[in-house]
Amino acid sequence: MITDLPVKVLPNTAGCYSVKEAVTTAQLAREVFATRWIKLEVIGNSDTLQPDVLGLIEAARILCNEGFEVFPYTTEDLVIADKLLQVGCEVLMPWGAPIGTGRGLNNPYGLKSLRAHFKGVPIVVDAGIGLPSQAAQAMEMGCDAVLLNTAVAKAGDPVAMAKAFADAVAAGQAAFHADPIEMSDMAAPSTPEIGKAFLT
Repeated sequence: MITDLPVKVLPNTAGCYSVKEAVTTAQLAREVFATRWIKLEVIGNSDTLQPDVLGLIEAARILCNEGFEVFPYTTEDLVIADKLLQVGCEVLMPWGAPIGTGRGLNNPYGLKSLRAHFKGVPIVVDAGIGLPSQAAQAMEMGCDAVLLNTAVAKAGDPVAMAKAFADAVAAGQAAFHADPIEMSDMAAPSTPEIGKAFLT
């Protein structure tokens, strides 16, 4: 049924806690869905669902060598991101917050640093986004996309929420390309002094 849909499928190794589990799941998904795409998850903590980044790098290396296009679910750590790219990943998918929490972007500084260091690499914020405003924030930072599920699937009106997210992503991307002003701690008048009327 899924393979009959006119869309590209991105299988997922969600729930895998070891390199072997993740690699085997990816190989099975390739056979079932006839795709080289795989969203790679190697979970390291059952409470936070934080990635096991060492296992992630190893699994990514194996799968990239087998010809997969790997979409790695990772943290915003710059060193880990660089190692993932070195083993063959061409996309980075840092979490915003733990999966399903709806907390948004726990570490905006880390995500901005990731964007600044890897300018030509697609960055998709994956996990933890709960509101359209949080998706817009990610796009305003220059991220290329957001991946979400819980925020739409568990909303009271999933269709309306999906539309709200689509609008927010478009607005955030447009804002990024419009070159927003730099944040400042001091007030700065937007009205020029020249031509201003003075009372004497």
